[in-house]
Amino acid sequence: MSNSLPVLQVRDLSVAFGFDKKGKPREGVKPLQVTDKVSFKISQGEFFALVGESGCGKSVTAMSILRLLPQPSAQIVEGSVLYRADENASPVDLAKLPLADLQKVRGSEIACIFQEPMQALNPVLTIKKQLLEVFKFCGIKGDSLATIREMLASAGFKDIDRVLNSYPHELSGGMLQRVCIVMALLSKPKLIIADEPTTALDVTVQAQVLAVLKDMANRTGTAVLLITHNMGIVSQYADRVAVMYAGRIVETGAVRDVIDSPMHPYTQGLLAAIPENHSDMRTMKSIPGSVPHPRDFAKGCRFADRCEKCTEQCRSEVVPPKQKAPGSSNHEANCFMI
Repeated sequence: MSNSLPVLQVRDLSVAFGFDKKGKPREGVKPLQVTDKVSFKISQGEFFALVGESGCGKSVTAMSILRLLPQPSAQIVEGSVLYRADENASPVDLAKLPLADLQKVRGSEIACIFQEPMQALNPVLTIKKQLLEVFKFCGIKGDSLATIREMLASAGFKDIDRVLNSYPHELSGGMLQRVCIVMALLSKPKLIIADEPTTALDVTVQAQVLAVLKDMANRTGTAVLLITHNMGIVSQYADRVAVMYAGRIVETGAVRDVIDSPMHPYTQGLLAAIPENHSDMRTMKSIPGSVPHPRDFAKGCRFADRCEKCTEQCRSEVVPPKQKAPGSSNHEANCFMI
C-alpha cells in the first residue's frame, strides 16, 4: 500500500433520484436522497473495501464515481469526486467534468468489474475480439495479442488459445470473471471499481478470483475499490475498509483495526454474524430488522432502530459525531455511544 497522494478522494457525496431531463425535481415528486455526505479516499496501489448490507448505498456510491447511474433520474446533489491521474497532476472533479472528458477516463483510467460477467460480456463475440476492442477503444500501442496472452497467463489461464476462441457461454463463471479482470487491467488503469465481483460464484472460486485481482493489481500498482457485503473477504484481501449503513459511512480504518477493535455497533453486528471455523452455528448473532428504505431514513443515527445500545440521543435530529479510536489517527466511527 502506498502513502502517496490519493488517486481518488470522495468528499461529502450525496446522490438523489427523481429528476427530469432538465435536472429539475419531477413535478409533485420530492427527490429521494439515497446517500448522505459519503467521504473516503483511496491511495495508489491500495485495496480499499466498501462494505455493508444490500440497500446501504454501496453500488450507488461506486457507480456515481463515473456517473454511471440512470440518467436523468439520478443526480449528484452535493459533494465532489476528486480524481488524480498522478502525483504531479492537479485533481479533477469527476462530478462536474464534461461528459466528453469523462468518457476519456471511463474504462481507460478508471475501469469497472461488475457482478455478472455474462451481462458484462457480449454473448455473440469471442473473448479474443472483446479483449482486442480494449486496445482500440483506449488507443493502446504495442503488440496487443501478446499483451493479452501475457495477462491471461497472469490470471491463471493455462489453455489460452481455447479461452481466446471461446464465446462467453462456453466458459465458467469464475473464468469469465477472470477475463473481466484482465479486460479491466489491459488499459493499465489507476483505479478499478469492483462491484461485488464474486457474488455469483461459489466460495472456492471467489477466493481464486479475488486472489487474482489482488495479485494483478499489486503488480501494476492499480488501486482497487471493492464493493462487498462479505466481511470475511474484507479481512483477507483489503488494506482499508469503510463500513456503510443506510447511505452513510459509519466507520473507517485499516482492516486489522476495524476487524480487531470495531467501534460502531453496526460493524460489531456484521462481525458477530460471521461463522467461525468449527464453531457452533447457534453462537452466531444476527442483526434484528433490516436496512430502512431511503424514504424512512432517520435524521439522527440511522442504525438506532436496530441497535441494542440506542438511547433517545441517538434518535435525535443531530448526525452522530465522528470519534477516533484511542491512539489511532485513521480509525474513526460516527456514534453517540463510543
